[in-house]
Amino acid sequence: MTLRDIVFVDIHVHVRTGDHARLEHDPYVMQNPEGLSDQPDVMAEMYRELGGMAVIFDIDDETRTGLRASNDEIAGWVKKYPDVFIGFGTVDPWKGVQALREVEHCAALGLKGIKFHPAVQDFAPNDPRFFSLWETCTRLGLAVLFHTGTTMAGAGQPGGGGLRLEYGRPIPYIDDIAARFPELRIIMAHPAWPWHEEQLAVLRHKPNVYMDLSGWAPKYIPPSVIQYANSLVQDKVFFGSDFPMLSPQRWLREFAELPIKESVRPKILRDNALRFLGLMPAES
Repeated sequence: MTLRDIVFVDIHVHVRTGDHARLEHDPYVMQNPEGLSDQPDVMAEMYRELGGMAVIFDIDDETRTGLRASNDEIAGWVKKYPDVFIGFGTVDPWKGVQALREVEHCAALGLKGIKFHPAVQDFAPNDPRFFSLWETCTRLGLAVLFHTGTTMAGAGQPGGGGLRLEYGRPIPYIDDIAARFPELRIIMAHPAWPWHEEQLAVLRHKPNVYMDLSGWAPKYIPPSVIQYANSLVQDKVFFGSDFPMLSPQRWLREFAELPIKESVRPKILRDNALRFLGLMPAES
């Protein structure tokens, strides 16, 4: 599939690697209500048939859960399906020097960014103990993708599985590191409900911060997010499904019913992500 053939880029797609792939049920991984296969070979064919590309990643939360992900497996799937998959790595921030080495390894593998889930990984992104991570990602040109807002991970378990939702707040966590590391390219994953107004403020204020619309069926995305995505931040918003939690088919079907300007739709679905990932010239 060539660049001209791409209809959309799904910038938020989960795959299971390492220890996650060997579990029958992972309590911290999104469920699959639509029953579509999350096996990468099947996923690649699904996205190819839809005319889409997918940014794939896992979450290494070994310190918290004992479950380790594999960036080598992510890179392997990208190598097998380069016309469909783009890879982001994952790093457990609590691993210190080992975490920094893993960021270097992700860059050597050709991965485009690093995925973090502060609630699941149990860390505050603006804690100075993690500044070396953001310095390393900046130096290597790796984007960082942070889960923001509430999460279904741990939902309904006693104490929410021990997860602290506060770590998903755009302010102060994302705003702080965006200010301290202005060359670090940051994506806030999901409409950050109940802090989506904070999210929009950060998008407007910090040139190095973007967001994706994953994890929410479009008909449930807060109206203010739709309003800003359709206007003031239209160049900073990406399509994301959060597959397998939500299928790209359903997301695209519902997105088509939203009151989005025809000039903005291709930006959200395709062009913004292609430019961000360096696959389309900035002036295109």
